[in-house]
Amino acid sequence: MKKRLPSPEHADTLSLNALRGLVTGLLERSQQAEARLAKLEADNIQLREENAALRLENTRLKLENQLLRDEIARLKNLPPRPPFRASGMERATEASPANHVAGRKKPRGPKLDVDRVSRQEILRIDAPSGSRFKGYRSVYVRDLVLKAELVHYRRECWVTPDGKTVLAPLPAGIIGGYGANLRRLCLMLHAQGQVTTQRLTTLLNDVGIAISKRQIVRLLTRQLEGFVAEDAALLHAGLVASPYVTVDDTGARHSHNNYYTTQIGGADFTVFRTTKSKSRLNFLSLLRGGYQDYVLGDAAFDYLKERRGNPPVVHGLRTFEPQHFCNQVPFMAHLADKGVDILNRQEIATLAEAGLWGSIRHHGLMANTVIVSDDAGQFRVGNHALCWVHTERLLQKLMPTTAKEERLVTMVRDLVWRFYKALKAYQQCPSPQSAPAFRRRFDRIFTLRTGYEALDTLLERLHRRKNELLKVLEYPGIPLHTNASENALRTFVTKRKISGGTMSQDGRVARDVMLGLMKTCQKLGLSFYHYLGDRLGIGSEDHPIPSLPATILARA
Repeated sequence: MKKRLPSPEHADTLSLNALRGLVTGLLERSQQAEARLAKLEADNIQLREENAALRLENTRLKLENQLLRDEIARLKNLPPRPPFRASGMERATEASPANHVAGRKKPRGPKLDVDRVSRQEILRIDAPSGSRFKGYRSVYVRDLVLKAELVHYRRECWVTPDGKTVLAPLPAGIIGGYGANLRRLCLMLHAQGQVTTQRLTTLLNDVGIAISKRQIVRLLTRQLEGFVAEDAALLHAGLVASPYVTVDDTGARHSHNNYYTTQIGGADFTVFRTTKSKSRLNFLSLLRGGYQDYVLGDAAFDYLKERRGNPPVVHGLRTFEPQHFCNQVPFMAHLADKGVDILNRQEIATLAEAGLWGSIRHHGLMANTVIVSDDAGQFRVGNHALCWVHTERLLQKLMPTTAKEERLVTMVRDLVWRFYKALKAYQQCPSPQSAPAFRRRFDRIFTLRTGYEALDTLLERLHRRKNELLKVLEYPGIPLHTNASENALRTFVTKRKISGGTMSQDGRVARDVMLGLMKTCQKLGLSFYHYLGDRLGIGSEDHPIPSLPATILARA
């Protein structure tokens, strides 16, 4: 049985033997406590080592898991999934509802369209004798009439005195025996409703219209010249008038091959272009807005200087007057005449990019337009700005192996989020006097040295992109992210998942054009259904849909 020690509080009343026993017991307890503490420290060190090993193993398993997911996606011809969650920085830094000025609430319910009553009916009832009539009670019912019609057009046929046959023309919009209303419905359901051609065929046959899938494909892809021309003019108007464009791209399948769809959009327009490459050369060719020429002028040589072109070659190409080439063939012939090795892909690519940039500036495009991108190399041209959401995502992609490294990453992310929130406040009330303070604060954040090597390397890399990340201080109207482009491409990705790829050039062009026009109508506050009807000749004469490029230029 363990011996109980006297209380130390009464040590002054103890005998010498009892006092010795007390001191001896306390010493034993102290030694036992030290032994237990040493054992706990050893166990703690062992647990820390095991924890670090488990963190490393967990990180390795995450990487292996992601590689397996990417391989599965590759075998299924799908894009690889990102190894990180979506950033919550944009939503977390939004102003709270209390900061918004309380405005007039929008009336609830579908009561704003009662001035568009198409017909009126009076419903009667057999009232008991002696009842008094008290008027009517109105009820507005919204309905949709969808029925199949087979119209028989009897076209007058005349023979002129000189023997020529004159035939009365059919109404506008009729293609292959199918009317404009049917075509408008197919275009809207396919582009906006993401309905496949097979389901469109089933739907229309169930309604009572005898039509094949091949004919529906013709309605969706043929005789779209007017839409294609307006889409091309839309891009030109956007590149002329828009103060900024956000850009992004995604994979696409065409004719069993891998293609890429590039989205270019501003506050009032959106266009899609599907090509076989996603290089900088391809992007610059899209920014030409439909032109095919090459120009070697001041803008082209400034581009070569920025890209560090070969000085002897640049000196041999420079002339006092700008040189204009109608297309790629005379441009390449000119380079060959000047002694340029046209088989050197890298050198030719840089010179071609310069010629394209010279053409862009020659036609007045991209004058002061800021290009906001996710830092993909092909978009880094002209007046370029970086997306803050993608920048913060780089911090999220770090995989710390210790608790200390995790705390350091969390601290830096918190600093970035606070700085991002301050930039959003600056956008609402720009003040050039506060710009230097933002630059100093940026330097303090991105010159931190935490001791976590991967984090410090990333911060140093981002600090070199300071001018592109702080472009909003010079142009407060530009967005801080490329969320608009990602949302636009989400529509394209959904269509790709539902309908797969395209086979013909007509199908590829039709998909890009219709998706771009649909997104542009949404940004301009126009009904895509009414837009299609107006362009197919069956719109309302009282409310015509204006030209989309003209609307963009008028808003600039």
